[in-house]
Amino acid sequence: MYAQNWDINTLYKINHGQSRLARNYSKTMSHSTFYLAVGVPVGMAAYAGITRDQSLLSDAVYIGSSVAEAVMISCATKYMIDRERPYDKYPDRVIVYSHESTPSFPSAHTASAFALGTSLSLKYPKWYVIAPSAIWACSVGISRMQEGVHYPSDVIAGAVIGSGCAVVNLYVNRYLNKWLFPEKKQTKRYTMY
Repeated sequence: MYAQNWDINTLYKINHGQSRLARNYSKTMSHSTFYLAVGVPVGMAAYAGITRDQSLLSDAVYIGSSVAEAVMISCATKYMIDRERPYDKYPDRVIVYSHESTPSFPSAHTASAFALGTSLSLKYPKWYVIAPSAIWACSVGISRMQEGVHYPSDVIAGAVIGSGCAVVNLYVNRYLNKWLFPEKKQTKRYTMY
């Protein structure tokens, strides 16, 4: 019971009192999730195909599979747990800015954002990749609460699922890459004198 009170009380603080700038930022972050989570790995794969860069294609497969796995796990979990959206359960405490047709727990937007951000950070461990990825993923999570569609626990679970998928897929894709991109064996050349 205490956890539920913490959840709704924290959501209330995040959801209420937004400035117009914060509201527009939250809406942009929330809507950017699908486009970036799909666009980044697809764009990487397309560029890898054009330039015939097998290493980049391998990275695109890893990042894309991490995002896809995070979305599948979070969507399956949503229907198993079937948690009511906060704006349905607490219509007097939550200002709703968008409506969703799926259950609340966990946040699939947050899961896919953290899967993308974590997988990019693991593959390209440079500050100029890690910092924007982390800021964007956290902004997506906060925006889902500002929109009034998720509790903080939904967002935290989504972040754990997304980050976990990226870490697990780092190891899984090592084996997958051996299957998809087998190394060509070098043949010895003999010359006659």
